[in-house]
Amino acid sequence: MTFKDIFGSEPTVVASAPGRVNLLGEHTDYNDGYVLPTAIPQKTTVSLRPNRGGEFVVHAADLASESRFQRDTLPGDHFASYVYGCIRGVMATGAEVPHLDVFVHSDVPMGVGLSSSAALEVAMLRALRELLSLDIDDVHIAQMAQRAEIDYAKVNCGIMDQMASSLADDTRMLFLDTRTLERRLVPMPEGTELLVVDSGLSRSLAGSAYNERRAECEAAARALGVPALRDVTEVAAVESLPEPQRRRARHVVTENARVLRAVDGVDAAEFGQLMNASHASLRDDYEVSVPELDRLVDLLQQHPFVHGARLTGAGFGGACVALCRAGEAARVGRKVVGQYNAAHRHGRVLVPQEAKA
Repeated sequence: MTFKDIFGSEPTVVASAPGRVNLLGEHTDYNDGYVLPTAIPQKTTVSLRPNRGGEFVVHAADLASESRFQRDTLPGDHFASYVYGCIRGVMATGAEVPHLDVFVHSDVPMGVGLSSSAALEVAMLRALRELLSLDIDDVHIAQMAQRAEIDYAKVNCGIMDQMASSLADDTRMLFLDTRTLERRLVPMPEGTELLVVDSGLSRSLAGSAYNERRAECEAAARALGVPALRDVTEVAAVESLPEPQRRRARHVVTENARVLRAVDGVDAAEFGQLMNASHASLRDDYEVSVPELDRLVDLLQQHPFVHGARLTGAGFGGACVALCRAGEAARVGRKVVGQYNAAHRHGRVLVPQEAKA
């Protein structure tokens, strides 16, 4: 199915943006902390053209769904709220946005923690930038995408996903200070490649405990008298907090330290150890893992070609990421998914794309 199949002619503009996998720095972005994502090969593509029909029409090919709405009416379809948020964000800059036919196609897996929503937002904003010749850079694109998600999709997200989708590539890691937006691309540990495996447990970010965790962190920061948990660098400083704030804050403090250590030039073995420690912290202190994710991570960590593994994304289901010996990720994925599916029967390899489980 193509734009022409749905709308009868070719689009005026086509733009795309990748999903992302986060290697370290989970649940730190909304605490003004440090993150270390990289783009994945899978992308979301938005094709569009102005129409004369007096409304916006958004066709999501992968959902086999279509939404129609006006400039001042939030769509009833959740997927279209991301597109609507982008349109409203561009309108807020003073630009005139014509009614549009929009066609969305994506191979970024949805609901598994690889930022399919950010990829959609960034792709839509890139398409509008080109169509309307807007003077907005890639950082501004990310910031507008974040506002679209917060204000219209009602997910109180940090900036990491949108920055990764807008600025990262799939060969290096993006080290990002989410407070200052200072950033740099850093190499992967030598002799490694990434494996991403879907646990088969889908989760809705808006419906998860994501917003609850954010509120707990904000309460912990207030109790400690700091603007955000990023400003706490010693674990001992959080020990006086009541539960669960103590454990939530301890995760953020130790996770920030892991990111900073990772970009200090560690080898593959130490990077893997940092990933393993991150998963344990997400499981025990942040409590966003589930038994299936723990089982999948355990299988990955036990494989001799894996340096380290952890859940990636908000948790409560979704995907795991592993740092593997170069050239071995596909083999590791087939082996581990086979073991996992002996009990769960729904795991699959997502990266490398050519791997078949």
